Amino acid sequence: MIQTENLTFYYNESKKILEDVNISFEKGNLYAILGASGCGKSTMLSLLGGLLMPKSGKILYEGEDITAYGLDRHRQDHVAFIFQGYNLIEYMTVEENVALTAKQPPETALQKVGLEKELWKHNVLKLSGGQQQRVAIARALASDKPILLADEPTGNLDEDSAQAILNILSKSAHDEGRCVIMVTHSMALAAEADEIYRYTNTKFQQGDFGPALLTNTENLLENPAVQERESW
Repeated sequence: MIQTENLTFYYNESKKILEDVNISFEKGNLYAILGASGCGKSTMLSLLGGLLMPKSGKILYEGEDITAYGLDRHRQDHVAFIFQGYNLIEYMTVEENVALTAKQPPETALQKVGLEKELWKHNVLKLSGGQQQRVAIARALASDKPILLADEPTGNLDEDSAQAILNILSKSAHDEGRCVIMVTHSMALAAEADEIYRYTNTKFQQGDFGPALLTNTENLLENPAVQERESW
């Protein structure tokens, strides 16, 4: 569905964030991207979502270069973002926030994320963090985009709320055929993804990470001696 070809990006040419990255993501799968804080995971999401332009290389959606297609059009037609900070319009109700990008009735998306109907007319600031994140996901689902890019979607949530959000994202991929790409620092959440990519030293590595590594953040992020395939 979406892939990179020799993707390179930097803010300062002497310190590249991504270098010659070749990676692909398919519909119907939930992906987790892991890496140390500030290493460039979110930069990858911004590139895939057309918020940043590659310095060299290409990003292809269904075989077409998104730069040639137009980054604005790519965002409008293909990609929905889910942010850690929710990015809801604070003076609007739950229903009004979801309706902003809706190509399907807001009610349908709100039902999918399990938000109680009595909350739909409430101002979003009256909701808990977990409820606000459900609204943000409902807004993304209502846009009916084929790709969901989730940047630390559970970072501000308690364990139970985080698991509920993961279940929604997983269902969106597996039952509705979307490509869902999630940046997370949570080993427990990453372990439930269909595929895990580890980011280190400007590259991404894909692997079958065992339970022992998934319970040890330092090992997973730094130890190269895991069973994995370096894609680039």
